[in-house]
Amino acid sequence: MRAHICAVGRMRPGPERDLLDDYLKRFDRTGRALGLGPAAMAEVEDKKGGGMQAEAPLLERAIPKGAYVVAMDERGKLLTSPQFSELLARQRDAGRSDIAFLIGGADGIAPELRAKVDFKLSFGTMVWPHMLARVMLSEQLYRAASILAGTPYHRV
Repeated sequence: MRAHICAVGRMRPGPERDLLDDYLKRFDRTGRALGLGPAAMAEVEDKKGGGMQAEAPLLERAIPKGAYVVAMDERGKLLTSPQFSELLARQRDAGRSDIAFLIGGADGIAPELRAKVDFKLSFGTMVWPHMLARVMLSEQLYRAASILAGTPYHRV
């Protein structure tokens, strides 16, 4: 099952980009034998002045057809890392070929798009910088693959 991070805005080269690339590579290596990966990043234009209403159609177009869609949203459900790995495994085992994670712009994800998603996931009630949210999500993808593979990366 391919993983897609669909995010508003372009990530520039720098430490956050290096971390993102590293965790996505780790996810691809660890997940390959488990039927997970590869992971891809789809960045859509940040619509200054148009906000989430203008960004929603761009995010929607970045979602692969038939994908299980997860919105990253502070109002979403809090999961432990093992629960997140179970979510990935359930979707993979259900025959999904793609899972897409949506990260909105500065104003978040438009309510109309948020209402259409399959699941809303929260990293807590705090709001995180969008570039860090990408890194945190990529690390959790790698951690989930590590949990499913039984490697010692995740310690209970």
